[in-house]
Amino acid sequence: MKYINHTPHAIVLNDGRAFESCGVARVSASFSDFDGDICHQQFGEVEGLPEPQDGVFIIVSAMVLAASDRTDLVEPATGHPMTVRNERGHIVSVPGFIKK
Repeated sequence: MKYINHTPHAIVLNDGRAFESCGVARVSASFSDFDGDICHQQFGEVEGLPEPQDGVFIIVSAMVLAASDRTDLVEPATGHPMTVRNERGHIVSVPGFIKK
């Protein structure tokens, strides 16, 4: 499988593979008024994605993945227990990707 990275930073997997950014996919969000402590979020159009290609997954942010219905998008598995962090708690690498 081939991956292309459309997040603003490099993504490194625990096995050492690294995916440099080659573009940035973004999505706008709007919010309703609060009803007590709760509001609703609505996403706009996703921008900055290339056309789908057979055999290619596009690495995007969790927000872009949530806003899109495309089946070729994945996000880094940053919350997975096998995520590697440095002494300051910053993510060094992830074990893989999440697909909707």
